[in-house]
Amino acid sequence: MLISKYSNPEFDPYESDSLVEPGDDGPWEAPTASGPLAATLSLPGSKSLTNRELVLSAISDGASTLRAPLHSRDSTLMVQALRGLGTIVEEVGAGPYGPDLLITPGELTGGTSIDCGLAGTVMRFIPPLAALALGPVSFDGDEAARRRPMRTTVDSLRHLGIDVNDDGRGTLPFSLYGTGEVEGGEIAIDASASSQFVSGLLLVAARFRRGLTLVHTGDTLPSMPHIEMTIATLRERGVEVESPEPGRWVVAPGPIRARSVDIEPDLSNAAPFLVAALVAGGTVTIEGWPDATTQVGAHLEQILPRFGAKVTRSGGALTVDGGAGIIGGAQVPGIELDLSEGGELGPALVALAALADGPSRVTGIGHLRGHETDRLAALAAEINGLGGAVTELPDGLLIEPRPLHGGLWHSYEDHRMATAGAIIGLGVQGVLIDDIATTAKTLPQFAELWTGPLLGRAPAVASDPLGLL
Repeated sequence: MLISKYSNPEFDPYESDSLVEPGDDGPWEAPTASGPLAATLSLPGSKSLTNRELVLSAISDGASTLRAPLHSRDSTLMVQALRGLGTIVEEVGAGPYGPDLLITPGELTGGTSIDCGLAGTVMRFIPPLAALALGPVSFDGDEAARRRPMRTTVDSLRHLGIDVNDDGRGTLPFSLYGTGEVEGGEIAIDASASSQFVSGLLLVAARFRRGLTLVHTGDTLPSMPHIEMTIATLRERGVEVESPEPGRWVVAPGPIRARSVDIEPDLSNAAPFLVAALVAGGTVTIEGWPDATTQVGAHLEQILPRFGAKVTRSGGALTVDGGAGIIGGAQVPGIELDLSEGGELGPALVALAALADGPSRVTGIGHLRGHETDRLAALAAEINGLGGAVTELPDGLLIEPRPLHGGLWHSYEDHRMATAGAIIGLGVQGVLIDDIATTAKTLPQFAELWTGPLLGRAPAVASDPLGLL
């Protein structure tokens, strides 16, 4: 069972201050595959798209509807933040993974405290939005969130003339005082630590009096597809956005159009399920796979064949065929992989590489040290703790094949660490994940989907995805 408040039928995720109480029932024993899979799954909406569309809806020129949005801890924290600033967010209709959302903009007001939890999109998207509110707004989050880099957001707001008090930390907690408007203009930032610093400013820039010209000054910029996603969502709402040269974006001032949006399934959350086909063998099909998308999970279609999978599309679905699979004796090669544009796929692919037959080198993921946890150190520690051989590199990990054994896998309050442990557990008996509930950050249904539709050991939960029965 999912160890989460979502199991309580009286629990309303949009009214609670504490969404998940992890670990109350002890470690979760990751199920080991007993044979080839033949699984077909549909997944909830994209977290990245849901939270971008929520922000844009809050400052649009009318009411917007998000159809099939994600309902998770990250999206709930975003809804709570917008409500605290004066936006009306209502649940309407019903779908397999929760209701649609109707967002009606209101006058942005301060005098509120924002709980960022561990959501990077909340801590980096909401402060520029709060600068448009009138009055003080304070920000804080989970203990682990206080270790995530925020100096770029703090400094960029100051350069825009916003009064920000962080006591020099460059991290949470901090507060700002909004004056109801932002002049805008041109600013330069170093977004090397996260593309979210860029997206957070671009999302609200059309509401600045002079718009915004934003220049990135750092040597690298991770996860460019996420910035492309931001630009695409802006253009779909009628905002003029140009990028005359790499690392420079120009947003014209003007209205942000209200619209109804169909949220795509979260393709990054599909990664552990698709990787499972290579571990257990057989096929895994994800329904509703978009023909074209800005989600980085789309890269799986090109990456997984390099590990030996066969990937096909048919009827709006994507299928990964892992053949006999690792547990069936298939030889899965190690690969050289640059994940500069898809770092969030790293934990799932590193877990797969730890079970492969040859060494793998995964690079372009140095920025993962600043995510929910230091993912490079965490992956190395947990795989090595099960008998593996993973070495940290300046910008990635070297994974060498070793026989793995069971043991306790620590999630570090990181949803992608928890799902990486589940992947290892498919091929290695006795893997115990200390906090599977942390997957509620972006996929509250993970444990049920993993044991149910994927492995066929429990009923599917599509009719009750948040565990409310």
